[in-house]
Amino acid sequence: MKRLTLLLFAAALVVPRMAQAQGLTMQMSNGWRFTFAGNVNVFWVFTSDEDPGTTNSSIRTGLLPAFATFAATGKEGGLDLGVHVGFGNQIQNAGTHDQFVLGSVQAGAQIDLRQMFLTIGLKGGNQILAGRELGLYQRQNILNDMTLFGVGAVGDPQGGGTTLGRIGYGYIYPNFNAQITFSSPANKQVQWSIGAFQPSVFGAFTETAIPRLEGEVIWKSKPAPRSTNNFMVWVGGEWQTTKDPVADTDLSSIGVTAGVRANLSDLSVVVAAYTGKGIGHILGFTADGVSSNDEGSPADGGYAQVTYKMGAKTTVGASYGVSRLKDDATDALLSELQSYTGGVYYQWTRSLKVVGEVTRERNDLSGGLNRTDVSGGFMLFF
Repeated sequence: MKRLTLLLFAAALVVPRMAQAQGLTMQMSNGWRFTFAGNVNVFWVFTSDEDPGTTNSSIRTGLLPAFATFAATGKEGGLDLGVHVGFGNQIQNAGTHDQFVLGSVQAGAQIDLRQMFLTIGLKGGNQILAGRELGLYQRQNILNDMTLFGVGAVGDPQGGGTTLGRIGYGYIYPNFNAQITFSSPANKQVQWSIGAFQPSVFGAFTETAIPRLEGEVIWKSKPAPRSTNNFMVWVGGEWQTTKDPVADTDLSSIGVTAGVRANLSDLSVVVAAYTGKGIGHILGFTADGVSSNDEGSPADGGYAQVTYKMGAKTTVGASYGVSRLKDDATDALLSELQSYTGGVYYQWTRSLKVVGEVTRERNDLSGGLNRTDVSGGFMLFF
């Protein structure tokens, strides 16, 4: 049995938890349970840029990587213990033909260790999560985005990573970060989480005396008898302080977000927004998060989304989002990214999804990129 456990662990090192229910689960003789799950997704993506008038095609992963996850759970001393390892992989070779390491440059497909954390389940359903996992700030914004199961905005047409979806076009990417997070029971009507995170440095602000704080509160409506309607509301925030050790100045970063999801029979509506200062743009805590006066750059954005389930297997959806960044000193608009997405999501089997999307990206600033993205492909969860 020990040998089999080691073999399962080795195989897993070679999906987000949302797909684990369909994974391979094995009950071990010592009381622990091992699960291997994941997804593989493949999309043809065509992009047409107005300026300089170029077109590109690629065969690649979408916004969600091709995940492979391994989890182990057990109970000891009255505690529910668990470990989770998740690898987010891409299938494309980033515009090159061969999958080789050229000097210090990785030309082949990326393998991204996105998740490596332990969980401690406490009395009453409370939980401690420690390790590398998705951040709390704007987490619900991306998890409720329909392009999570598609492509959305492409980003680099021949890039080696995932596409952007609506990252930078309605929310800032929460990213996977080292953290110690405490969460209340997930099965309650109100759930809250608060965590200490590895702080981020940017620009000249490279000194971090304390961790970044992130938090989230979720409210879910109570299920009504014989009703398919339900609602979810969330609010979240983050705060960190960094220091420029040369100039001896501090920069305080703060962000807040809120959103609502309403499921009304076959119709689903999502509206989410964020605002902040010194939190960066697109991927968060980037250099443009510091303005010309060495203060935090104001940032805001949001998106609205409507999806409708047509029959048992087909869902159609449309969404619009915008993200903006300003210079704190001049109030000048540094970036304004908008996108419109329409998609069809067909559940071919319980595990296999077929997806088609069209996205229009707009940047109205001088020299900005305007693009149309067309994509279609498959997602298989196991």
